[in-house]
Amino acid sequence: MISLLNGSVRSIQGDRLIVELGGIGLTVLVTPATAAQVNLGSQVQLFTSLVVREDSLTLFGFMNDESRTLFELVQTVSGIGPKVALSILGALTPEDLARAIAQEDVSTIEKVPGIGRKGAQRLILELKGKLNDLSNSHQHKAHVPPWREQLSAALVSLGFSPKESDGAISQVIAGLQSEGVDASTLELSELLKLSLASGKSSRG
Repeated sequence: MISLLNGSVRSIQGDRLIVELGGIGLTVLVTPATAAQVNLGSQVQLFTSLVVREDSLTLFGFMNDESRTLFELVQTVSGIGPKVALSILGALTPEDLARAIAQEDVSTIEKVPGIGRKGAQRLILELKGKLNDLSNSHQHKAHVPPWREQLSAALVSLGFSPKESDGAISQVIAGLQSEGVDASTLELSELLKLSLASGKSSRG
C-alpha cells in the first residue's frame, strides 16, 4: 500500500498531478483545491490512498491525513466509490461534512456532484456518529505542522509515550533554533535520529 508520497510536481491538471519520485512519475488524482495549492516544480507531500480494481490501480492524494481518512471512510457507505468520495472532499471540508452529518443536513450534502438526495440520506444514516472524532482531532491538530505529527507518530511506534515524544521533539526544535536552524527544513529521518538521541538522554 502506498500511503505517503514526497516528490516533485511535474504536471498539474484540474483533478490530477504527476509527482516524480526516484525518476518515476506517478499520476495522483486530487481535489481542485489540492491542485491549486501546489506549484509546478515544487516539492509536495501527499497522504495517499491506492484504489485497486481489476483493470486499474488509481492513486488518490490529500494534503493531510484527516482528508485521506475521510476519503476512505465515506467509501464504506453503500453506493459511494472513490470518484464520488473525492467529489465530496472537493466540496466539503472534514469539519463541514462532520457537522452536516451530525445535524442531518441533507441539503448541504446533496449539493455535492454525484450524490443526490438519496445518497445524502444514506451517507448520514451510515456515518452518523463516526465523524465526531475526526472533526475534533482535526481542530485539535490544526496548529501542529504535518512534519511534527509524522515525527511524533514515528516515535510512538518506536515505544515512546505521546508525552515523551512531544518532549523529545520540543528539545530538538529548541536545540536547532539555538543554532539558527529551522527544524522544518530538515529531512524527517534526520529529525527522527535527533529525537531518538534526545529521548534516550532524557530517559536516562
